[in-house]
Amino acid sequence: MFGFQFLSKSLNIYRRTTASGVQNIKDVLCSGGLVALVASLIIWVAIFLYVAFYYTYMPSTSHIRPVHLQFKSCEELQGPCSFPSAHVQLTKRQQLLMVGQSYKMFLNLEMPESPANKMLGMFMVCVELQGKDEILVDSSCRSAMLHYRSSLLHALSTLTFSPMLLFGHAEEKQNVILELFSDFEEDQNHPVTDIYVEIQSRHVELYSASLGIHAHFTGLRYLMFHWPLLSAAVGITSNLFFILLITGLSWYQLYQPESEEAASKFQYAALDRKDEFKFNGELDDSSFEDASFIEDSGKLNESDQSIQTLETESREFITELARS
Repeated sequence: MFGFQFLSKSLNIYRRTTASGVQNIKDVLCSGGLVALVASLIIWVAIFLYVAFYYTYMPSTSHIRPVHLQFKSCEELQGPCSFPSAHVQLTKRQQLLMVGQSYKMFLNLEMPESPANKMLGMFMVCVELQGKDEILVDSSCRSAMLHYRSSLLHALSTLTFSPMLLFGHAEEKQNVILELFSDFEEDQNHPVTDIYVEIQSRHVELYSASLGIHAHFTGLRYLMFHWPLLSAAVGITSNLFFILLITGLSWYQLYQPESEEAASKFQYAALDRKDEFKFNGELDDSSFEDASFIEDSGKLNESDQSIQTLETESREFITELARS
């Protein structure tokens, strides 16, 4: 009988230990999952902030627009009777380029190596930048011509590339690139929406033309564009630092008043006890004697009760042994 009770007590203790261990594991898993969730949320917020900053701070690297040249045809003579010109609409919106960012503007002319272009020599190309209300923002003119190649060099290149020329994989043409603006910045009050191009020569021959606007990055934009991985690592780490700092300060501000309030209550309670002690110090010695007598009697009563409980437990243990 006694062994059965001992076994049942051992099983109960084992069950309690197992239950407490399982509960501890559950608490650890819940705490770990909560920490992982909060950490992943903070990391994703840091990444989202960097991506939002990147697409807000970094402009488009380039804008390419085709240039469709137009001219007036002559009624009697062959060829154009006016300068080839074109209107290029950058955007139908209020603004395309970013304010404060410098841009380089190029005009690419695809010209055949024809006798007319070789005899033409130099010619002028002018552009005008206008805003939404047809306000002239800026203008520029540049000179251009075909690159010179001697007859011997032309014959050798034609002989070398003759198979490609015969099958149409190469042409006798040159791409003349003109840099119209080297450091153009958008005006916030008058953003550029339209560009007018004019080639000041009636005898020029062109295959096609295109206008390119390329952003010229400096400073932080240069680093973010040419070293994107390093910039992303530094930016996300900085965002994590500031998010953790703000979270820690917010946590401190939320829970610090409670601790200060508890400290103030403790100070007030200590002052009250000190005042009571001072007040009791002014009483006569009989009060101290009565208090000490009451404390001694209380201690004696507690010791008697503990002795009685020990005696009853020993008697019960002896009876159980006798029965078994």
